[in-house]
Amino acid sequence: MIIDLLRHGEPRGGVRYRGHGCDDPLSEQGWRQMWQAVGESSVDWPWDGVLSSPLARCRDFAEALCARRPMPLRVASGLREVGFGDWEGLTREQVRGGHPDEYRAFYADPVANRPPGAEPLADFRRRVEATLAAESAALGVRKILVVAHAGVIRAVIGWVMDAPDAAIYRIECDYGSISRVSRDAERGWRVGFTNRRR
Repeated sequence: MIIDLLRHGEPRGGVRYRGHGCDDPLSEQGWRQMWQAVGESSVDWPWDGVLSSPLARCRDFAEALCARRPMPLRVASGLREVGFGDWEGLTREQVRGGHPDEYRAFYADPVANRPPGAEPLADFRRRVEATLAAESAALGVRKILVVAHAGVIRAVIGWVMDAPDAAIYRIECDYGSISRVSRDAERGWRVGFTNRRR
């Protein structure tokens, strides 16, 4: 099984904390980033099926992709981004200016110092892992594109690497980038590459 993990493109509204409580659609630039990531020709697409987060910045593109070349699409709520609690929709400048102590604490230790009301990282990772296992099995194909968020992609790579919670924050994941994990009977799960952009 090969699973390619595509991060959504730039959303409308600029850079801000977008978890599963902030559902901005893609900007024009975001659409361009995603089509560039997969390539314009559906003939070259290697996937047999698509899994997507239900949030608009992922789902809209997944639906457009599957309209261009029909293949099975499953939208899974468990692939939505980690919840940022009280920081949802705020920019870094707003958090840094309004909550400087919380901001500093989060960037010093993002596992122990979650934003107020945020989803615990361990719960988020369990949600993503369980969803990916169940939904990829239900899709029933061997080459899957997952259209999701930076947090989801980091969680999957962390799961494959058996990495601790703090380590997944060191994984770069740009807009419109693709990372790959795969599984075979002899070696189990492997990371092929991360954060690749065309």
